[in-house]
Amino acid sequence: MTRFALTIAAAATAIAFASHLHAGEQYVDDTGFAASGYDVVAYFALPQNPVGQSQPAPVPGNRDITADYNGATFAFSSVENRDRFLADPAKYAPQYDGHCAFGVAKGGKSPGNPTLWRIVDDKLYLNVSRNVAGFWEGDISGNLDRSESNWPSLDPKPASDRSIPKWSSQAPKG
Repeated sequence: MTRFALTIAAAATAIAFASHLHAGEQYVDDTGFAASGYDVVAYFALPQNPVGQSQPAPVPGNRDITADYNGATFAFSSVENRDRFLADPAKYAPQYDGHCAFGVAKGGKSPGNPTLWRIVDDKLYLNVSRNVAGFWEGDISGNLDRSESNWPSLDPKPASDRSIPKWSSQAPKG
């Protein structure tokens, strides 16, 4: 590798690291994993049901196939998915550091339930409960506008320390 290429690579790494330092904390539940141990890359290959219908079950990650990002450990169902994640973690990580998209629209950080998901504009969003997911899906565009407006002030705040109500994760496997 040339000296120029090494310099560019070092600069890119430094910028990514510096911007990462300003990000808020990823939501991690009692599994000790982001997205409760489910494979965040696998969501993008799942069929997505219409608004108002439950989504397919997420794919459990494997506790032996992991990567760290945003201060949290993510689990993956395959080495290929882990490698896809490592190539572009911001593409696959749940929006709002894994917090509930509707909660962010309302101005707070609530846990994100990985079974209550939707991909919008190639981004993964989670919600905390079925009722909340219904409210969020009632006006996805408007709620995303509010979430995006609220997120800059919420991002640096600590991650939610609450559990996902009436739910426990069966992931990661292994």
